[in-house]
Amino acid sequence: MRQVRVLIGAACLATATLSFEGCASTSTESYTPPTSIYGAMDSTSLVYTNPMAASPINDHPLRWVTFLLHPVGVVIDYGINRPVYGLSSLNPNLHGYTSEDAMLDAQRYRLGTP
Repeated sequence: MRQVRVLIGAACLATATLSFEGCASTSTESYTPPTSIYGAMDSTSLVYTNPMAASPINDHPLRWVTFLLHPVGVVIDYGINRPVYGLSSLNPNLHGYTSEDAMLDAQRYRLGTP
């Protein structure tokens, strides 16, 4: 039993030693520095760099569909969703308006988003 423990310990030690040795080896990959010190999603990158340079060349086509459909979603939110929540808050037991719904509705107006 003791010999098995010694063998397992030696195997773990050998594995740990070999994994650290792999990090110290030289690599054939070359380092390409970033075009800017600011990330593409950093708000200061709009001031100091060209955001189009950080965007992908071939954008996903459905992104343009979402740009076109966003106003439709806003109209549905203001025209249907918010009035239904407002009406259901008048009689919460009948409509299933929960305290979580009330909390989210209060946060929506407290944060300044109409």
